[in-house]
Amino acid sequence: SSCLFTLPVRGSEGLYMVNGPPSFTESTAFQRDSGKNCKAVAFSKDGSLFAWCNGEKVNIVNVTNAELLCSFDLPKAVCLEFSPKNNVLATWQAYTTAKDGTAGVPNLQLHDVKTGKCLKSFIQKKMQNWCPCWADDESICARNVNNEVHFFENNNFNTITNKLHLQKVNDFVLSPGAQPTKVAVYVPGSKGAPSFVRLYQYPNFNGPQSALANKSFFKADKVTMLWNKKATAVLVIASTEVDKTGASYYGEQTLHYIATNGESAVVQLPKNGPIYDVVWNPNSVEFCAVYGFMPAKATVFNLKCDPVFDFGTGPRNAAYYSPHGHILVLAGFGNLRGQMEVWDVKNYKLISKPVASDSTYFAWCPDGEHIVTATCAPRLRVSNGYKIWHYTGSLLHSYEVPSNEEMWQVFWQPFLDGVFPAKAVKYQAVPSELPSAEPKPAQAYRPPALRNKPVTSSKLHEDEPPQNMKPPGSSDKPLSKTALKNQRKHEAKKAAKQEAKADANQEPAQSSASQSAPRSTVPAVTSGDPEVDKKIKNLKKKLKAIEQLKEQAAAGKQLEKNQLEKIQKETALLQELEDLELGL
Repeated sequence: SSCLFTLPVRGSEGLYMVNGPPSFTESTAFQRDSGKNCKAVAFSKDGSLFAWCNGEKVNIVNVTNAELLCSFDLPKAVCLEFSPKNNVLATWQAYTTAKDGTAGVPNLQLHDVKTGKCLKSFIQKKMQNWCPCWADDESICARNVNNEVHFFENNNFNTITNKLHLQKVNDFVLSPGAQPTKVAVYVPGSKGAPSFVRLYQYPNFNGPQSALANKSFFKADKVTMLWNKKATAVLVIASTEVDKTGASYYGEQTLHYIATNGESAVVQLPKNGPIYDVVWNPNSVEFCAVYGFMPAKATVFNLKCDPVFDFGTGPRNAAYYSPHGHILVLAGFGNLRGQMEVWDVKNYKLISKPVASDSTYFAWCPDGEHIVTATCAPRLRVSNGYKIWHYTGSLLHSYEVPSNEEMWQVFWQPFLDGVFPAKAVKYQAVPSELPSAEPKPAQAYRPPALRNKPVTSSKLHEDEPPQNMKPPGSSDKPLSKTALKNQRKHEAKKAAKQEAKADANQEPAQSSASQSAPRSTVPAVTSGDPEVDKKIKNLKKKLKAIEQLKEQAAAGKQLEKNQLEKIQKETALLQELEDLELGL
């Protein structure tokens, strides 16, 4: 079958196009631009146009026949973006003021793609959020100017048709899809007032009563707002720069749900720690969050913010739904080793577990079948290259740049929804010419004293399995972390005592059966002191109550202040119990 799509590759070897599966050859239609100065590339939303700047010009070509459509003299351009219907190309270059301190020239330009003429130029000092935002049909375009949002209609940039003016709009996101356009805005808190996110329907911006929904929160230095595809709800990840408790250098995050019908909620995440990633399923009725101190938990929630499926814990910090929403990849990139778990979302079955070590980038192909992972500079300067996979785990193609070269970017040509029909999920790995990419496991460091002894498996922590893979007979509710930790300590001490006994008798210690048995079946030990026994019984009762409270919290119940305080005493109680049981 002929290749339907391409991947541009940008780096020190220049800019070129690679044909996608099955050929993976360099495209002959697109003339390689061998300059080492290609700063930016962009496809139009439908994948039919491609633009790049090479340090001299910004060029636009038609992708099918590589015909040059227009070229602009913009040697300093570093950012490019097409409007959704290919009418406008926006370009940005760094803003500079004149020597004498007078204002510099406008550095954000909007060009008419058909005629090549400049429609409008603006001064846009910051690179962050530099590009104006369009509604999908281009009827509206918006920019944030000095903390208010300016709206233009039908690409007429000489008239501001509307302004959304709140005390200080820090960020805004337009809803995807058809009219009417909705706007999510974020206003940071100041002087003790909370931050808030509000949803409006364009152009009804008069007063807070006209808002569709409003959610305020205290803990926020920055927020990320994510619309679902159907534009019925927004997820807000609010984070503080610093974690006041000192527990995490990621700061603290909370996840909020806001719907256009006015409903809102805090999404209760059953494990403490950072929120690494949150993604909507393209079906718009579920979302997945990856969160909690490592090993991180991953959970799918519905629109009531109730957990639908829990993937347990693992080395992961990112989640990616396939374009049709049938498959979910959980992955650990960056400071993790690149393990991926590919899940069939309908049946919650694991399809494959490929490993893409040192990856700095991951993207689903619009066909919903293929994936690209890449190692790019400047994030990593060695072993730059990319790999193309089938989601069943097969590695189909791999390219590494020569050792003195760098790769800066690789990505799929986009396509509009519906171009690639959804296919049934496969489990059998598709055939591949390449051997599977199993990285050699690194040898764990062993201190000299242990080097000739048999290896005992010593994982720092056991991963909690996904909810449908828990061993039979294990309680549905996992033991709390502290309970697990203490159970292990307890077992370790018990084992140590047995070892000491065995050493004294020079006989091998009988492996204790109770170690593998669940805690509840361990025979009741009496200390011989009725006072101590009574204390132990009371402590166990309190701990059971705490477990129940934690289960309620995990199920989304809002706990009272005194109940939360009870939960915080758990560690101390466990310690006390352990000391009593060991007769310290």
